[in-house]
Amino acid sequence: MKEEKYMATHNATIERKDDSATLRLTVGTTVLDIMLTEDKPNDVKSVFNKLLEELKSGEFDFNLTDAKEDLYHHICKEYLIQLNTELKSTYKELQDNGLLKVGE
Repeated sequence: MKEEKYMATHNATIERKDDSATLRLTVGTTVLDIMLTEDKPNDVKSVFNKLLEELKSGEFDFNLTDAKEDLYHHICKEYLIQLNTELKSTYKELQDNGLLKVGE
């Protein structure tokens, strides 16, 4: 059986303000925000494109760090399950098509 490469886990947090909430994804020094209280599909697409670029350097997923169990917590938890599944699938496609950076 082939040895699995180390997969990084990055932090995801929820930033709550009086009139808004944001899912904050941190990849190294890069911070990517997804507004939860506004419908901005182009912003979400932009975040996903940046995540695709990061995937070329190695497989990773996100872990939600959030102590408050409110509606935003549950929405983000489910969102991250889907995102992590999509990242894993996309990484495999990049790998299968030889699109990873050299050394992967």
